[in-house]
Amino acid sequence: MDAPPAPTLGVEEEFLLVDPATGRPVPRGRELVRAARERFGVDFDVELATCQLETRTGVCRELADVRRQLHGMRFVAAEVARELGCLLLAVGVPPLGGPEVGLGEEERYRRLTRDHRLLAAEQSICGCHVHVAVPDQETAVLVCDHLRPWLPALTALTANSPFARGRDTGFASWRAVVWSRWPVSGPPPYFGSAGTYRATCDLLLASGAAADLKMLYWDVRPSSHLPTVEVRVADVAATVDEAVLLAGLVRGLVSTALADVRRGLPAPPVPAEVLRAAQWRAARDGLEGHAFDVLSGRLVAARLLLDRLLHRVGDQLAASGDLGVVRQLSAALVRGGGGAARQRRAFARAGSMAEVVDHLAAETVAGGGAWRGGPARSTA
Repeated sequence: MDAPPAPTLGVEEEFLLVDPATGRPVPRGRELVRAARERFGVDFDVELATCQLETRTGVCRELADVRRQLHGMRFVAAEVARELGCLLLAVGVPPLGGPEVGLGEEERYRRLTRDHRLLAAEQSICGCHVHVAVPDQETAVLVCDHLRPWLPALTALTANSPFARGRDTGFASWRAVVWSRWPVSGPPPYFGSAGTYRATCDLLLASGAAADLKMLYWDVRPSSHLPTVEVRVADVAATVDEAVLLAGLVRGLVSTALADVRRGLPAPPVPAEVLRAAQWRAARDGLEGHAFDVLSGRLVAARLLLDRLLHRVGDQLAASGDLGVVRQLSAALVRGGGGAARQRRAFARAGSMAEVVDHLAAETVAGGGAWRGGPARSTA
């Protein structure tokens, strides 16, 4: 019997706007969203922090389409930012400036501020979210269970936020540390069924830890409004190539999990506390250090964990035609170093955070091309 086609996917990216002279966040996100719509007819989204914006692709079947749309949207956002006197940065946290930022006035954001207080005021973090289509919620929950053991590998692969408040945090992904303070965040529980998932969600909403399903900020979750699994573990990728690599690996993981679910294979029930420890280590070391392989119970080189991830998804990547490009992008990342390592090299060149900001601005649009039209508004 022929294998089913690879599921569709979509990618959301969050970006930071900074002052070119100081490198500090500037509250121009809403202005940029309006200007992009008026000049290019492109719909970006506002974020909780007014120094941010979000872009999203339409439904994509091929990684080449993901690449084209991401290039186009970064090009538009960076161009409009320049006209507004800002720089667009693909970075997990602001490398300069204090932790508190201006927040939006929408009712949802006001409620979030009332409920979560200083947590909300320090929430200027930027991630990359990948949606992959699944048939139904029951399948989505089982797929999430299968993806849980691979979240630390994705964290190490995408770590892109070593600096905060003008200093090196010692972590490759400071965003992951900031994000972990929220009451419903990090690796999700092992659910086993959609019924258990819904019962857990009901209890969390009743506790007041989250106002709605969108505030269940697990690193992988069934989407609350789309027939997709949403992987939210990654820092925003420094380059389009790294975002495409993440998208390819996530779709490969979901496709592999779907095949396991169809065969009735259960996911390994890795304890949540073990996963949280593995996530912490991946956030600290990134791609250049060590990671905890939760399936073997051993500390290994992070690059070895990436190799194991590639082996895990290899058959599905081959079936979708993505194996060649994913291998190529993965090898290039290993050769050049992860986003955090490249930021540290930029700082070492001049001993200046200004050099880091310039480096980030250049990588954000590296390889971009001319705009060729906007994406659809739905994702995966």
